[in-house]
Amino acid sequence: MTVQDHQPAIGLKRVLKSVLAVLAGFITVAALSTLTDIPLHILGIYPPEGEPMFEPGLNILALSYRIAFTILGGYVTARLAPSNPMTHVLVLGGIGLVMGSLGAMVSMNANLGPDWYPIALVVTAVPAVWLGGWVHQKTL
Repeated sequence: MTVQDHQPAIGLKRVLKSVLAVLAGFITVAALSTLTDIPLHILGIYPPEGEPMFEPGLNILALSYRIAFTILGGYVTARLAPSNPMTHVLVLGGIGLVMGSLGAMVSMNANLGPDWYPIALVVTAVPAVWLGGWVHQKTL
């Protein structure tokens, strides 16, 4: 066996690590956001799930912790990336941009709250994950 015989396995392993790094960042953001939303709905701070939330202060609260969790997701992705952490972070940001845009279209058409809120999620997706990746780079 030559070294070339092992290259596909090494490449596949690196790709798998890359996918898992981005997936871990995505799960970090989604899980923490959901786990924060649930008690706020249960406690009656937020309206029941599926009902509109037009209170600006509540939307600012939700946006604030979502940005913080998105920064953390960028950090997690950069930390777990097998190489080129900022490339992985930008992939996560692209996924967030696409998912956020789809979510914005759905929520704005469903009149679930102010239009600025889903737009703000889209606009902050890439800068927030980038900041998380940057923080990781600075702690090396």
